[in-house]
Amino acid sequence: MSENFKFNQNSKCEYFPCHKVKDQENFNCLFCFCPLYMLKDKCGGNFKYTNGVKDCSDCLIPHGKGAYDYVMSKMTEVIRIGSERDE
Repeated sequence: MSENFKFNQNSKCEYFPCHKVKDQENFNCLFCFCPLYMLKDKCGGNFKYTNGVKDCSDCLIPHGKGAYDYVMSKMTEVIRIGSERDE
């Protein structure tokens, strides 16, 4: 079974690649905006806070090999947090 849905690349994007990488050929644009941003310090990525704002410019988790599986493994927590905000 094909798993092509786990990888997308937009090399024509004016920001491509949006992070400094050695291997542009395998740069995954699927999660252009990381859905794990809202998890703050529990996202598992390489981030820092600058003036109270989460800076993910050094994180490649959503753009590397295995990105889809990693992000999906955290979606239960994203959904839980989103559900709590509706109440």
